[in-house]
Amino acid sequence: MPALHLSSGSSLPADGFAGALAGRIWRPDRNGPSVVAIRAEGVRDISRAFPTMRDLCEVKDPAAALRAADGEPLGSLDAILANTPPDDRGGSKPWLPAPVDLQAIKAAGVTFAVSMLERVIEERARGNPAAAAAIRGEISRVVGDDLTRLKPGSEQAMQLKQVLIEQGAWSQYLEVGIGPDPEIFSKAQPMSAVGTGFDAGLHPMSSWNNPEPEVVIVAASTGRIVGATLGNDVNLRDVEGRSALLLGKCKDNNASCALGPFLRLFDATFTLDDVRRMSVTLTVEGDDDFRLEGFSSIAKISRDPADLVCQMIGEHHQYPDGAVLFLGTMFAPIDDRDAPGQGFTHKIGDVVTIAAPELGRLVNRMRHTHECEPWTFGTSHLMRNLARRRLL
Repeated sequence: MPALHLSSGSSLPADGFAGALAGRIWRPDRNGPSVVAIRAEGVRDISRAFPTMRDLCEVKDPAAALRAADGEPLGSLDAILANTPPDDRGGSKPWLPAPVDLQAIKAAGVTFAVSMLERVIEERARGNPAAAAAIRGEISRVVGDDLTRLKPGSEQAMQLKQVLIEQGAWSQYLEVGIGPDPEIFSKAQPMSAVGTGFDAGLHPMSSWNNPEPEVVIVAASTGRIVGATLGNDVNLRDVEGRSALLLGKCKDNNASCALGPFLRLFDATFTLDDVRRMSVTLTVEGDDDFRLEGFSSIAKISRDPADLVCQMIGEHHQYPDGAVLFLGTMFAPIDDRDAPGQGFTHKIGDVVTIAAPELGRLVNRMRHTHECEPWTFGTSHLMRNLARRRLL
């Protein structure tokens, strides 16, 4: 199984340290995590000012607060990244976990036409990848594969809905894809996400699955969007294909939510408009010499990120610690891997890289959920740790 090797050169955004980059460091000498500022001169522990990432995201101008904060130097980013993958981790040295903590971890589904069609295919195939190719052709013939100009909930969308119902092609996934209400669900529990360099989890019950490369935006409790990171919303296609009611079993498993490498806060160098224009690449490399590459743009999203956040947080839904929101799967790999018509599925040991010039690279190795590091440090542990350190 390949080992992962991280460095600042392979992890940072294209403009290096120019942005307001925040992260979390696990400090073995403190038996817990610290919020840190990622800077060219080194990584600084700013937990005296901001005990949690939630606290930083709640201030009026998080980027300015991050730049102004001082704290204990913890060493170079290269050294911390090198110590992050579990195979090479030295227990006495710090490493880099996911860059969020107390925020709710939410996800928006079927916000891109390509992934919407794949969800319809999963539903029709009932978890059978061999049936997917034929169904893909049928659905594309009826619906088409360019729905980027169709505004969800519009009169045009409702007319299309009626046509598809009459043709027997309507689906619960089309309902949330082009209907008035988006799908927003809980991806994982706060504190459960893994960061870059970690193993990401696949439930062993699944034999048809894939990575889901996504841009993840971070919102304060008021609904104000303060920054973004990258995410892998690991998906079990056969499980969800059997029934949409199995979404929880499909999505919320040990190490099945990956976020990182850093949280980039909005400032003059990076704004929500940059997110709207962002392009994301996906690379999957396997021990079997298989290599898959994909590319897509947020510009193809059917619902604006700000609209999705308004649907997530407001008078009907409150998140006092804020929330992070996966904006939706930009593309689903369908390349045949083992045999014609079988499509793509992961193999244990696959290395998945999700990258964007503005946010850097999120790299994870796929393993079965029970083989990944268990999640043992939750919210109660964080509160006790911060209290012992007199940070609360």
